[in-house]
Amino acid sequence: MEANVKNKMKKAEIVGYNRANLGRSASQELRNEGMVPCVIYGGAEQVSFYAPIYLFRPLLFTPDVYEVTINIEGKVYTAILQDTQFHPTNDQITHADFLEITPDKVIKVAVPIKLHGPSEGQKKGGKLVQKMRKLRVQGPAQHIPDYINIDIKDLDLGKSVKVGAITPIEGVKILEAASNPVAFISIPRALRGQ
Repeated sequence: MEANVKNKMKKAEIVGYNRANLGRSASQELRNEGMVPCVIYGGAEQVSFYAPIYLFRPLLFTPDVYEVTINIEGKVYTAILQDTQFHPTNDQITHADFLEITPDKVIKVAVPIKLHGPSEGQKKGGKLVQKMRKLRVQGPAQHIPDYINIDIKDLDLGKSVKVGAITPIEGVKILEAASNPVAFISIPRALRGQ
């Protein structure tokens, strides 16, 4: 199976403000004002800040990995969104953790997998079953791809494409086991007896 990558993460920008008060009630007050309490870690110092909730929209509802430029009162950081917390009943973001990155800093991130077909097996009536939607990788931020594209055109009935078949990505280590299936073509019951 041929696999290729589209390089460079997508970019987004967040403008935020330093947090003076870090307590629970101060955080709730920020949320009530439409702000998201945030932390940047992994750099020289941990930075607590807040930003308007609407700036998070492109980061949350996408499988893509974004390199985020965070401007906090004139001081600029480059980071990736590492973790988010949501309100249990209204799905509103309540907190965000960012990992500060530099071009050479080694990071771990889950990159979306895009399958390119249709496969031979699908043309014969088989069903494509995608077992993995993201691939965990580790490497310098400058080498992390936007997504991993896997060509499944030659995948036949009952066959699978495994992590080990993915073409190595320069400077990036794949953290999933090589034997893990990414996708397979299931054989419909009507074709099993043939």
